[in-house]
Amino acid sequence: MLRRLHKDQPDHFAFTDANLAWAEAQIKKYPEGRQASAIIPLLWRAQEQEGWLTRPAMEAVAAMLDMAYIRVLEVATFYFMFQLQPVGSVAHIQVCGTTSCMICGAEDLIGLCKEKIARHAHDLSPDGKFSWEEVECLGACANAPMAQIGKDYYEDLTAARLGEIIDEMAAGNVPVPGPQNGRFAAEPLAGLTSLKKHEQGRNEFNASAQAAVSIGDTIKRIDGTEVPLVTPWIEGSVAVAERPVANVTPIAEPVAKAPSVATPEGAKPQGLSEARDGKADDLKKIKGVGPKLETLLNTMGFHHFDQIAAWSEAEIAWVDDNLEGFKGRVSRDEWVAQARLLASGDETEFSKKVGDGDVY
Repeated sequence: MLRRLHKDQPDHFAFTDANLAWAEAQIKKYPEGRQASAIIPLLWRAQEQEGWLTRPAMEAVAAMLDMAYIRVLEVATFYFMFQLQPVGSVAHIQVCGTTSCMICGAEDLIGLCKEKIARHAHDLSPDGKFSWEEVECLGACANAPMAQIGKDYYEDLTAARLGEIIDEMAAGNVPVPGPQNGRFAAEPLAGLTSLKKHEQGRNEFNASAQAAVSIGDTIKRIDGTEVPLVTPWIEGSVAVAERPVANVTPIAEPVAKAPSVATPEGAKPQGLSEARDGKADDLKKIKGVGPKLETLLNTMGFHHFDQIAAWSEAEIAWVDDNLEGFKGRVSRDEWVAQARLLASGDETEFSKKVGDGDVY
């Protein structure tokens, strides 16, 4: 398959401060002169930050590793895990289409993606929230058909259930990954015939799904708000802080379909030429706003919590549509509700973690 760079590319790329520290730490894993060995983790981190792998990102990684750009391009185009075109701001859905999944209904899943997201693979949905593609075997044949969404597998799918999952994600929730038909893991559909002691005292979910539920970031991309960098190979590394748990919806509860509402016409909020008294609020205390987004908001004239707290629906729509590379973040992470609490002097659970130094 011929893989080309997307025709529309951003003007520049820069790692966030947190991701830059992470990238520099990865380079230190390798002996002097062997820094090119860090190319795959650095490209992956760049993709996690931006959602897809842009040419400026590849050029930045090439410069960091002292590599010729063509060598980086060779790696990026060889591995299909690197997305060379924009993907959905909420999720990119990878449907397995190989033998086991194909005979168990993968074509129905692909048909649902064509109907609900976009007619062609890699195209964005009209709202920019979703994209999809068919991929080769993902190794979950016993739970066919399945799809990888974000970091996790969603298995034993039907077209109807995949449609519900997309609706849940669009609403800002994270559906529990793993089997979607009531199975614990990959046991026979008729139930266990041996090793039944395993059923006694087990967790609600299998280990993989339980970890995803505990972390709560199945579809969250790296944006600089993650836990502190852990570098056991470097003297003075820090311990991992407890991660905040996202809003996870149980499998058993179907999502009620919201009534169709027309998207409000955008209206640009009034900004400020500079922060009042030269003292801007720390917008990174809003969950979902990392250093890069804070800088972008500042350039748009937004420096204070009370500005964001006052946004109307139309103004939210405008900002959501104009956050280049981060479209939809205002609504998805409920910035306005958070900003109202912060503007009133209260704190959120997330802002407390920022104040305690548990989030960078």
